[in-house]
Amino acid sequence: MAVGIAISPIPIIAAILMLLSPRAKGTSLGFLIGWLVGIVVAIVLFTLLSSIIPQETGDSSPVAGVIKIILGALLLFLAIKQWRTRPAEGEHANMPKWMSAIDSMTAGKALGLGLLLSAVNPKNLLMAISAGLIVGGADLAVGQIAVVIIIFVLLAASTVLIPVVGYLIAAARLAGPLEKLREWLVDNNAVIMAVLLLVIGVSMIGKGLANF
Repeated sequence: MAVGIAISPIPIIAAILMLLSPRAKGTSLGFLIGWLVGIVVAIVLFTLLSSIIPQETGDSSPVAGVIKIILGALLLFLAIKQWRTRPAEGEHANMPKWMSAIDSMTAGKALGLGLLLSAVNPKNLLMAISAGLIVGGADLAVGQIAVVIIIFVLLAASTVLIPVVGYLIAAARLAGPLEKLREWLVDNNAVIMAVLLLVIGVSMIGKGLANF
């Protein structure tokens, strides 16, 4: 689930555009903070909420199983939707209109955008819910849950964290590679997300069936 959030192309493209904008330092740091906070809030919230799911005796937990199957089905639906929106051969993908306003975006707006893309975006939200169910239902001690959440957040945020930190250290060297990466992600966004959501959706359905 963490890798699923991490390789979502849209947030990476947004971060790259901010790093190539006139206000690179302020907007990219604001976006990174919002991205991190959104992931933390989502995984912690759904880990806590998973504790209200009735616990069955033994290995069986039908309620959790049904929820996981529904989440998996929703992820499969999003996978089909993403696949259908992929550009035809030779065409360029259309990106969200808000990306054209990144050059004039302030650090505060970038922070808010990071929160929206991490905690409110339907794809990432479904993956955070799924992860929360798994972590909350794993019968771990509080300290262990904290470690798992920290690892989850670092993995999920890594694809935004690494470019931002790297750019702040060596801006001149990374400008060219970041632009090439942005172009590749724009052209392959729909396919990447379709395959990703398909794999995670099937996995969640399998985990749900295992709860019966």
